[in-house]
Amino acid sequence: MIFNKKALDPTPDNQPVEVVDNQNRPLAVLSKTAVHRQLLRHRSVQIIVLDPDGKIFLQKRNNNKPFFPGRWDISARTHPQAGESTYDAGLRALKDELNLEVDHLHFLMELPAGPETGFEQVTLYTVPKNIHPVIPNTDEVAEGFYYSQEEMTCLVKEFRELLTPNLVILWETGLLANI
Repeated sequence: MIFNKKALDPTPDNQPVEVVDNQNRPLAVLSKTAVHRQLLRHRSVQIIVLDPDGKIFLQKRNNNKPFFPGRWDISARTHPQAGESTYDAGLRALKDELNLEVDHLHFLMELPAGPETGFEQVTLYTVPKNIHPVIPNTDEVAEGFYYSQEEMTCLVKEFRELLTPNLVILWETGLLANI
């Protein structure tokens, strides 16, 4: 695996991530910015937090985010750091973004990397029936709320421009409807 120290910026939004091949095998380590700029295949993790009633927690992305600032998105998301498992990255994202520590993530599925995912090999996890308080880290997340299936439908139909494309895709493909 190639590791280019010069190409890596130490800021949190520019962490080192692994570039992967079409079988999700690591090829190189580059900065997140370089990977996104060059549309290279890489991994991401998304976590769907559900309350006991099955409502989905959505976060409003902080206005300092480089991609889709101020838009509503999935509960938590991140890129695994070089050498980090998707599972550990998911736990880290929950703690960093939502101050939420859980005992276990439930694997939901993987989505292949392609233009519709921003060339991210997406691993989806859930936290079903969360009873712990969700306290957004305001450095990462502006705010957050739990939404019912009916409210989600309304958001996607009527307020699409306030949502990240990722959230719209997950909803329209039915991935969030029956979890």
